[in-house]
Amino acid sequence: MSRLEALARPDKWFLGGLDGVLWAPPFPRWLHRPGFWDPVHLLQYEAGPCFSVALLDARGAEIPLSRVAAGDPANGAGPDVSGGGVPLEPGGLRWRPGALVAGWEASGAPALETREVLPGGILESAWVLPPEATSGWLVAFTAQPAGSVSEVRPSSGGARWVRRLTDRAGQELLVAMEVRGSLPPAWVRILPSEGGARPEWAASPFAEGDVLDIEDASAAPEPAAGDGGGWTWVAVAFPLPAADPGSVSLRLHLAPELPASSGRAATTPASATTWESFFAGFPAFACGEPRLDRYFDYRVYGLGLNRIEGRWGNVGHPCIAEGIEYFHVPITYSAQCHMMEMRWRAGGREAWGSLLNFLDHQREDGSLPGRLYPNHLEGADFYHANWGDALLAVHAMHPEPAALARGYDGLSRYARWLNRSRDPEGSGLFTVVNHFETGQEYMSRYMAVDPEADVRGWQPRLRLKGIDVTVYAHQLFRALARLAARVGRPGDASDWRALQQRSATAIRERMWCPEARFFTDVDGRTFERTGVKAAVGFYPMLTGAPDGPQLDALLDHLEDPRTFHTPFPLPSSSVDDPRFSAEGIWRGKRRNCPWNGRVWPMTTSHVIEGLLRCWRRGNRRAGTLAADRLVRFVHLMFTGGDLSRPNCFEHYHPATGRACHFRGIDDYQHSWVLDLLARGVAGLHCDEEGVEVWPLPHGLPRVRLGPVRVRGRRVAVALDERRITLSVDGERYEGPRERPLRVRWETARERPEDRRQ
Repeated sequence: MSRLEALARPDKWFLGGLDGVLWAPPFPRWLHRPGFWDPVHLLQYEAGPCFSVALLDARGAEIPLSRVAAGDPANGAGPDVSGGGVPLEPGGLRWRPGALVAGWEASGAPALETREVLPGGILESAWVLPPEATSGWLVAFTAQPAGSVSEVRPSSGGARWVRRLTDRAGQELLVAMEVRGSLPPAWVRILPSEGGARPEWAASPFAEGDVLDIEDASAAPEPAAGDGGGWTWVAVAFPLPAADPGSVSLRLHLAPELPASSGRAATTPASATTWESFFAGFPAFACGEPRLDRYFDYRVYGLGLNRIEGRWGNVGHPCIAEGIEYFHVPITYSAQCHMMEMRWRAGGREAWGSLLNFLDHQREDGSLPGRLYPNHLEGADFYHANWGDALLAVHAMHPEPAALARGYDGLSRYARWLNRSRDPEGSGLFTVVNHFETGQEYMSRYMAVDPEADVRGWQPRLRLKGIDVTVYAHQLFRALARLAARVGRPGDASDWRALQQRSATAIRERMWCPEARFFTDVDGRTFERTGVKAAVGFYPMLTGAPDGPQLDALLDHLEDPRTFHTPFPLPSSSVDDPRFSAEGIWRGKRRNCPWNGRVWPMTTSHVIEGLLRCWRRGNRRAGTLAADRLVRFVHLMFTGGDLSRPNCFEHYHPATGRACHFRGIDDYQHSWVLDLLARGVAGLHCDEEGVEVWPLPHGLPRVRLGPVRVRGRRVAVALDERRITLSVDGERYEGPRERPLRVRWETARERPEDRRQ
């Protein structure tokens, strides 16, 4: 069974073209109807309705389509409606990455529909019809809001119009839309109509007339005119092939009118990416723990669903969007996660692109926009991010001299802006000015310095020296110091190291709260510690700054149910916080994005990453905690604990593990689980000098990862109960499991054919 087929399930419907066009309605109203009536997204722009499908007989009467239950047709007649060997659910659906199969019944005979979003903005509904369907038409029909469409007219392949879309910032995008089919159209009909719009042929205005009386498509009516209200209905009919009822495909093609990409050339030429090729770029992973095994490939799917090809105006490099709906754009806060994860795909194009896109639009002062939209940068805001660690991680696996030089220059400007605007005092601590820019709103940490911090939106009114943003700054200085000589700037290194050391000292001495035995924020007005315990207080583990007693205290908190030890790791605010709410209630109201107690995969990834680094520095206890938290973290992201239903929502209940289903925002790429499985469970770590295998003490007796394409090499890892086996370009190296096994690149023999991969 292929990796895609292994993820098949009957309760999912999200489809993406791996390029920025996404059909993933959180709460679909019309999933039970054929075609795509629920809206599609072109990055953050929503367009709907799309189209539905009707089957008409030779007299023009509708042949009702009803969903069928699981099972093959009797006696093997007609198409297989089992969905390719995996049974459909009673409602007749089967999903796998890239395809949604629906079984239908038409006049007692089975038919099969496969819905896909194809690269290039194509929504396809492909049909395998029964042998009885030898005359009549398969009709694609839609209703477009009359006030938002223009130039509605027949085309050589069907019907075409231009739709005006508006995003949440009030900015507009023009999109050319065309309904086409795999056969020449038999007829086209366009008609403005008042009333509602439903994906039912009987509700369309065409059901009122005689479709047999419609002229040939070549002589179709002139563009329809309307008064700007109601709907413009469009129907395109395709004849059923009498000789071979086989298959008929109906397509809606979406072509946005975008400015030329303003980004620099992508690191490699763009190409159409298929789901098979996308998965093939990642290593295979197996450890014998069913949820970990399944989740590795589920995360590959989630990254593919949110992939954006670098041809969207302001988005000039391939990258990953944060999530579905209005999150379907590059966002700085999650870009760090995407860089960590996408470095595991051969070539690293999306990993580098997730940084380069933002540097292409760096502001004059050196700051970076928080979001990138394809045709504007209005309301882009700002988020802090751990750019330094992400840059080092990508460079370690996919060195690109031009991209590295661009990254160093841009992030140097960003670092100078941080120093100038967020630490003018030269304290080594960096200021948060509102509760949104950290990506973590509605928390006690902000209220400690401003009782109105949660009601002032994006206003720059806070003076909070944030532990998270200070750690990010420290890691950025560290990365720049390490890379300065690499990009021909050796004289910069001492300045960056001085800034790094200043922040390290400030974190250890000024942010450590002895009373809380924890790292906390500092009031930027008084430079007093706030004493508020939030999960970001663990972030100094990323730096290596905490001394022995401080690290021991942090690990104590991870094991203390009164603070941060909950059944599912890890609450965003301490359990003993007076505003703690496992349900996400803030000021008596359930919030969409509360950080006062919910488990957010983003912070959990940070904390496990910190533990992993402490383990690699020699702390056994940190390694044991990292292994335990990583397994429980992955277990969290299965609906009802069901192995067949992995998910990735924005946040979860720390005690029950229940996701925020009320939001509907699944497959939210706001963490780096795949990366943690590869480095934590398989133990594979790559850097400029070589490769090392040192897994966490998880006790899983058999782990396999590979092939990993890194620095022009092919690497694979096999762990058994006592031994590590590492393969580099086919050359095997072995060692005991309890000690790191390291191989330097120059000592590994290299085969020319592997170098070309």
